[in-house]
Amino acid sequence: MIVINKYDMISRMAEKPKTILIVEDDKLILDVLRKKFEIEGYIVVTAGDVHSGLEVIKAQRVDLVLLDILLPGGANGFVLLGDIKQNEEFKKIPVVILSNFSEKQDIEKGLRLGAVDFLVKANNTPNKIVERVEQVLASKQ
Repeated sequence: MIVINKYDMISRMAEKPKTILIVEDDKLILDVLRKKFEIEGYIVVTAGDVHSGLEVIKAQRVDLVLLDILLPGGANGFVLLGDIKQNEEFKKIPVVILSNFSEKQDIEKGLRLGAVDFLVKANNTPNKIVERVEQVLASKQ
């Protein structure tokens, strides 16, 4: 039998759910991540390209961006990362890159532009991705 301390439960209910923006054009990956984050209690908003991602950030509060690099529309995730980090209003939003790019220069570029982490899709399960996002959000508080 699991016993939940009523004070812990009240504290969790009082916490405002965190909003995660997932910028990803692969529908399967997007759906899996969205479902996993929603199960864990997050509000999830999505965008399929750089322009849409920036519009979401401008339109609503976002606590963290999970960002793919290879996106349609002529601009890649590095462009969106640069836009976020150069904007005074948005630059404190943590960005975690989630990409299949795994070359050292891509990872270094992402971190240099201001990402807090660079996760390779093939090396991470949805559980590990959620765990890393939770670590980043906890360190932000």
